Amino acid sequence: MMVVIRIRRKYAVIIFFIFAFIMYYKYFRVPPGEWRISRKVGLSANTSQFTLEGEPFQIIAGSIHYFRVPRAYWWDRLMKMKACGINTLTTYVPWSLHQPERGVFNFNTQLDLESYISLAAELGLWVIVCPGPYISSELDLGGLPSWLLRDDNMRLRTTYEGFTDAVNTYFDTLIPKLVHLQFKKGGPVIAVQVENGYGSYAKDEAYMLFVKKALQSRGINELLLTSDNHDMIRSGGVAGAIRSLKLQRFNHRDLQELTAVQPNSPIIVMDLWTGWYDVWGDLHHVLPPENMMSTMKAILRRGMSVNLYMFHGGSSFGFMSGAFADPSYKALVPSYDYDAPLSEAGDYTPKYHLIRDLLSHHRRGESLLHMPALQYRQAYEEVIMYQHLPLWDALSFTEGPVTSHRPVNMESLPVNNGNGQSSGYVLYETVVTSGGLLRSGNNVRDRALVFVDRTYIGLFKRQTAELAVPDGKGRRTLSLLVENCGRVHKGRSLDKQHRGLVGDILLNNVPLRNFTIYSLDMKPSFIDSLYQAPWKNLPENPVFPGFFMGRLFVYGYPSDTFVKLPGWEKGVVFVNGLNLGRYWSIGPQQTLYLPAPFLNGGINQVIIFEEQEGDYKVQFDDAADLGMAADIL
Repeated sequence: MMVVIRIRRKYAVIIFFIFAFIMYYKYFRVPPGEWRISRKVGLSANTSQFTLEGEPFQIIAGSIHYFRVPRAYWWDRLMKMKACGINTLTTYVPWSLHQPERGVFNFNTQLDLESYISLAAELGLWVIVCPGPYISSELDLGGLPSWLLRDDNMRLRTTYEGFTDAVNTYFDTLIPKLVHLQFKKGGPVIAVQVENGYGSYAKDEAYMLFVKKALQSRGINELLLTSDNHDMIRSGGVAGAIRSLKLQRFNHRDLQELTAVQPNSPIIVMDLWTGWYDVWGDLHHVLPPENMMSTMKAILRRGMSVNLYMFHGGSSFGFMSGAFADPSYKALVPSYDYDAPLSEAGDYTPKYHLIRDLLSHHRRGESLLHMPALQYRQAYEEVIMYQHLPLWDALSFTEGPVTSHRPVNMESLPVNNGNGQSSGYVLYETVVTSGGLLRSGNNVRDRALVFVDRTYIGLFKRQTAELAVPDGKGRRTLSLLVENCGRVHKGRSLDKQHRGLVGDILLNNVPLRNFTIYSLDMKPSFIDSLYQAPWKNLPENPVFPGFFMGRLFVYGYPSDTFVKLPGWEKGVVFVNGLNLGRYWSIGPQQTLYLPAPFLNGGINQVIIFEEQEGDYKVQFDDAADLGMAADIL
């Protein structure tokens, strides 16, 4: 009898543990990347100092954008930031990348925002999210999707119904991905920024209130903040959100302006610029470490909070880069190195070591994490381009073509499921029967190579208004290959950022008509389709513009490297179908960052689209060359 009882007790214990496991798995298990910690009080600004869960808290943050860093390197970059003594990650959220077409959303792989924020939490970082809708960040159109411009009446960053409807649809998908990651839900998100720098735009007094309500109505209940330059603090804020500063040098006047509007509140410098961006045809901008450190020391000494923009810039791969138009149009380079504490490829810089030393002392000797090892770099053997495909032979692989009586701008083309074309090139072709004077009328955005019967005759830039078309007999094809070099990322002319041909081109004062238009957005699907194209062995005198193909062989595990193109003029580099960005001989940038995760062990396809002149070989280096440097004034 005793034996039977023991056996029953044994089975009872087993059954109990099985039942307990099932209940835990079903009701209590915390899925990876989620939190169920109960918190009542988040980040608060009710006194002159921030508090977090009721305890004094100084935000020492740094900006790293997930969309500018290969996903395989997220952990590396965030750990390097954590090891520097930073306690909070700040990231922007680019609408243009997450919603490339109306009704089409992408939050996968490289754009998996939830996984990025969850990783930050696992590494012990708090998070400030800047969801926009406009973020600037030197992105094309400030991160707004170009399909908004299909509406001829569009008024961006206002309460114009066409814009607010689009924002609401986007936020309906985006914000639920952030709600469960908030501090009070047990997550790492302690604050959310309302728009970005609206004081410099300020076209609609009701707009910031709209964005604030759009966030809160969808469940955002953490601290809200805005960010502006000192002279725009008044016009860029909204009631119920803490106002913060953007600055590069510490100035008491800036603080006075802020405290006059917002007395008895904690001060945060949301953008302490660690460097600056670069534009084509200029020098590489750097900010001396001692200048940045003197400002940061002054901020910390006063007990203020700070966010380093950028802590690590990364790269604006593909056609992500924007431009600025004041005083004249200049397009940005693809590197977003920003002269930040971590370089474009994740290297430690003198700024990093100085910040780490400062924060170690600021934390009263509290030990910091060990600095992660650097990635290995390799200068691979040069690649010889052995195949060639003239642009004209690639046109059959484009979507279209489109025929139109008048020129059609890029955004209004009936391509990409009715969403227009966002980036890349557009080829406009029409028939002419005479030579004469071709006038652009400032309707070329931004740059056009001009051909007659596929023979190059000249270039239209924004500063070029006229071009001679040689005389000839009979009907000839006039072609304009127009490049979108990047829409402006800031300023009050965002609504006017259509690209391609935005108006009439005149030949002998007569508007050209009856166009055949080819969309050349050069998306991965288009580049992949070119593998089926009629490539030929590279001739002695290849046709330009054209595509050039070569193979990079990687022995063993791939390493980071930098693509170098001496002897090439201007174009785009694709490796295994991925767009690394533009190159241009005018500099300053002379190399393109090629991360190891973009490479395969063995054979890698390298395709160059070159507009005018090529050296027919591609070199690789183990260090970046961002051009001749000049201090930021």
